[in-house]
Amino acid sequence: MKDFFLIANQAKDPEGQYTERIAAYLRARGAEVSCVVNGRSLETIHAPERAECAIVLGGDGTLLKAAGDLMEREIPLLGVNLGTLGYLAEVEIGNIEQALDKLLGGDYVEEERMMLAGHVYRDQETAVRDYALNDIVISRCGSLQILHFHIYVNGKFLNGYGADGMIVATPTGSTGYNMSAGGPIVEPGASLLMLTPICPHTLNTRSIILSPEDEVTIEIPEGREKSVQTVEANFDGNHRVTMRTGDRIVIRKALKTTKILKLNTESFLEILHKKMND
Repeated sequence: MKDFFLIANQAKDPEGQYTERIAAYLRARGAEVSCVVNGRSLETIHAPERAECAIVLGGDGTLLKAAGDLMEREIPLLGVNLGTLGYLAEVEIGNIEQALDKLLGGDYVEEERMMLAGHVYRDQETAVRDYALNDIVISRCGSLQILHFHIYVNGKFLNGYGADGMIVATPTGSTGYNMSAGGPIVEPGASLLMLTPICPHTLNTRSIILSPEDEVTIEIPEGREKSVQTVEANFDGNHRVTMRTGDRIVIRKALKTTKILKLNTESFLEILHKKMND
């Protein structure tokens, strides 16, 4: 690789020192570098046509936004962690020169990560379509009331829930909100869907693991006393869509994947062990 696109989270690199450090190191070794310093803004990121790799400086949230913005380009991503706990951004800034040498020398593994496609339907028509690398979360907005929703898998009714929300996660997203909500941790290269309720009002509700071919529909029914419910569908924490009683979201495995560059030889379990003991 000789052409790189740097995406920096300005909140994590306010003076641009890390961005400039990486750009200067690459240029000194004959590489072409272009930069954008708005990794967590609402604006969509557009990579130059010639870019072969996107180096994302920030944390997992910055990388998730970059994955959504650059999905159609299928550019591999390398995450540089400027935050605290990072599962996706594996390169620490203190080791950045060694990591860049590996990148320039082709000493890396390209992993393909499953993504989710979510379609929000209102009045039988598609209102919104978006994608997520980590998860799509249905949660309440407004007053602190229990949400009621119905879950269907492949068109068949699975269960009705009273909870604070529902997480539909990929294996990559298993170490995110899903883990915090008590869901299972899954090797990120796997291909499956996880349903994890958020604070369910029941004693026996657990996460459900589904095949990657399964299609999940979450329907928003009337609330208590036939009230209108208002909820949010949140795509990777970046794009929020308001849903109301009568709306539904259909979630399935996306046709596209995200390519993540892995430079170290540590297994997922070794990384997980370190994170859990930090």
